Amino acid sequence: MIKIEKFIPGGQALGTLENGKKIFFWNALPGEIVEEYTITKKKSHYEEGIATKISQSSPFRVEPKDDCFLSTSPWQILDFDYENQQKALLVQEVFREHQIDIPLPLVLTGGNDYHYRNKMEYSLYFDHEQSQIFPAFHARGSHRKVPITQSSIERPEIFAAAKKIIADLNARGEEARKYQSLLLRCNQTGEVSGGLYENGKPHPKFKNLTDTILGQEYSYSPNGFFQINLPVYEMALKEIKKHVSTDKVLDLYSGVGTIGLSVAKDKELTLVEVDKFAFSELEKNCSKVAFWGHSEVTTEKQGAPPVTTGRRDPSPGSEPCAILAKSEEVLDYIEMDQTVILDPPRAGCDQRLIDKLLETHPKTIIYLSCNPATQARDIKMLLAKYQIKTIQTFNFFPHTPHIENLVVLC
Repeated sequence: MIKIEKFIPGGQALGTLENGKKIFFWNALPGEIVEEYTITKKKSHYEEGIATKISQSSPFRVEPKDDCFLSTSPWQILDFDYENQQKALLVQEVFREHQIDIPLPLVLTGGNDYHYRNKMEYSLYFDHEQSQIFPAFHARGSHRKVPITQSSIERPEIFAAAKKIIADLNARGEEARKYQSLLLRCNQTGEVSGGLYENGKPHPKFKNLTDTILGQEYSYSPNGFFQINLPVYEMALKEIKKHVSTDKVLDLYSGVGTIGLSVAKDKELTLVEVDKFAFSELEKNCSKVAFWGHSEVTTEKQGAPPVTTGRRDPSPGSEPCAILAKSEEVLDYIEMDQTVILDPPRAGCDQRLIDKLLETHPKTIIYLSCNPATQARDIKMLLAKYQIKTIQTFNFFPHTPHIENLVVLC
């Protein structure tokens, strides 16, 4: 029997085997006793597994809505208030691991903790007994597909569309192995776009969707990057907007522009994005704010590649300037009298960017992260010249261990 100690940042529950080796469980909560389990990974210094029999069940354990919860949202077994408490504790712990002592943050979330995802990608599973294709997910820790008849994380319009597409495949006698996956996305009005990815063929281009965030309309591709939970994202944007303290704003890792254009479209705004598909959507979204033009420029940094930008006007409220480049390759755009917005991938910020921020010392840094561990690493370095003004945690992804964390430095 193994006593569960706590959750770790990845969302698994930590226990210790009799030989002293650590084991990380899904389907277990702090304080519970795991009597039986299956191993999904075995390494020299640790193991991973799924608890299959629990004694001394936690008072915070609840029945999951979906049979497929381990594949889609493994924290369905947590009471929702307890989930938010645990996410706050995880943020506090990873910051303390980097010698940053912070109070327990408040976790903000929206009113819908189910049916919130506006994007879902399904595998296809062929049931030989019924001679039918079913939507499926991969079993956690394996490549095995698990057919599903219900899923409560995505918006109902998405699952309804998935069932209709698969019913059409079954009516035509199609084979599941012909397809890589089924990707669908839904906007806030319920319009669904997306479709099937066929093995060995280029991914098709799907009809773009539009959504309005804080009064600004955005266009995006269903198979591109866009936020999953828009009501909670709007809460984060409202908090970010409160801390924009300058007329100049630099939005790095800007994606399709939803942060910068939502909180600083009336400022002298520069947006930087490296992905060419996201940048294409960024151009469209900028054009909805002001007239969009193009010019070729090169950064002052020696050896930097040319970047495509929009026309730039030095006055606040002019049309946004968008740059197709890596954020760490346009460091000369960082200025002292700026608010710099950071929303990097899970790996966090490049060291060259951190060094430039410390050298130039912009007035305010607003750092939104999907990985508090790398965020805390970066913040520790930035504290050489900054102080933490605000920390705010958001639960963008209820019933999963994923966390979005906002830190404002000044």
